[in-house]
Amino acid sequence: MKNQITFEDFAKLDIRIGQITSVEVVEDADKLLRFEFDFGSEKRQIIAGMRSFFSDLTTLKGKKLPVLCNIEPRTFRGQTSHGMIVAADDNGTPVFLQPEHDLPNGSIVK
Repeated sequence: MKNQITFEDFAKLDIRIGQITSVEVVEDADKLLRFEFDFGSEKRQIIAGMRSFFSDLTTLKGKKLPVLCNIEPRTFRGQTSHGMIVAADDNGTPVFLQPEHDLPNGSIVK
């Protein structure tokens, strides 16, 4: 476990449910995927180093996932990421966390 944080630290996190509308390989990058997410009121591009874990990218389209939205943007290979997908780690393999029933895009995770 990591060091404890305060409730106020946790309250600073803006985690929302976003729906993947498209996903593609980032050119000239071995590990990167470019996701487009729909959050209801806005769309965002998110870059993630998950390429080696998914052989069929079409299976990702439509999934609704929690995304940390208020993390500082970061650029990878000329592509700016505006969020971070929240996933579990299974011995180095990402496992997506999905709502147990359909939620509107942009729903807040508390």
